[in-house]
Amino acid sequence: MIASRRTVLAALAAGALADCGQPGALATGGRAASAPPPAAAGIRTLRTIPSVAPVLTRAQVVARYGDLRPHSWGFGGPGVIRDLLTSRRVMALTFDACGGRGGSAYDQALIAFLRRREVPATLFINSRWIDANPAVFRQLAGEPLFEIANHGTRHLPLSVSGRSAYGIPGTRNAGQVYDEVAGNQVKLTRLLGVPPRLFRAGTAYCDDVAARIVTAMADRLVSFSVNGDAGATFTPGQVRSTVTAAPAGSIVLCHMNHPGSGTAQGIAAAVPRLMAAGYRFVRLSDGLR
Repeated sequence: MIASRRTVLAALAAGALADCGQPGALATGGRAASAPPPAAAGIRTLRTIPSVAPVLTRAQVVARYGDLRPHSWGFGGPGVIRDLLTSRRVMALTFDACGGRGGSAYDQALIAFLRRREVPATLFINSRWIDANPAVFRQLAGEPLFEIANHGTRHLPLSVSGRSAYGIPGTRNAGQVYDEVAGNQVKLTRLLGVPPRLFRAGTAYCDDVAARIVTAMADRLVSFSVNGDAGATFTPGQVRSTVTAAPAGSIVLCHMNHPGSGTAQGIAAAVPRLMAAGYRFVRLSDGLR
C-alpha cells in the first residue's frame, strides 16, 4: 500500500477522534464459549517491550526539556509509532478506554467478540477508566490475549505550550507532560507488576518536544495509521468498511468505552473478512519486535 493511501486512511474522520471522552463501547481460531473466562485471582504479569532508556524524574524532565520550543503538532513526531513497518498481512487492533465524564463505560460485546475469536489486542487505558472499572480492569489484565498500555492520567493532548486538540486543552509545559504520562504509569506498574512501555496520548495529539519526553521516560509513543471508529462515532458499516480497508501493517485505533457505538458490530464484521483474506492480528508489543 503506498504512503498516500495510508495517509488518507489515517486521516479519515480524524476530527472526531476526541469524542472518546464524550457520551456514546491473530489469532485465527475460534472459541466455542462466548462467556468471559473466570476472573484471575491476581493480575498476571504481562510481557512488555524491554526498556533501554533510563527513567527520568520530573525535575530531570523539566531541566532537560523545559526551555525547548516545539516545531510540530499532530499525530506524528520523533519516535512516534504509526504502523508495524511490514508488508506482511499483519494488523494490530488497539482500543482506547478514555475515562472521565461520559467515557468510562465498558463495551462488553466488543471484548466478548475478541475472546470468542481469540483475537489479540492492545488496550490503551486511562487512569480514570481504571478507577471506574476496577474489577473489569483486573480481569482484562489477567488475560494473555490482551496487552495493557498507558493512555494517560487525565486524557490530555501532550503539549509543552498548552496547545489544544478538538477543544481539549493540552498539557502546558514539560512538567505537566511528565505528570500526564507518569501518573498512570505509576498506577499501572503497581497493578500489573511491571511498567507498560507503550503510551498513547489523549486524542493522540502531541508535539515534538513532548514526544521526546515520552521516549526519554522509556516509553514508546504510539499513534495510529487507521482511525477505525472516529472516536466511537462511526456506524457499524463505517467501522467495518474502514477497518477492512486497512493496509498490511496497520495500527488500527478504536474505542472500548462506548457500548452504544458501532464499534463492536463493525469489528465483528471486519475481523472475519480480514481473516479470510489471510490477515492475522497481533498485540502491539509482539508486532513491534
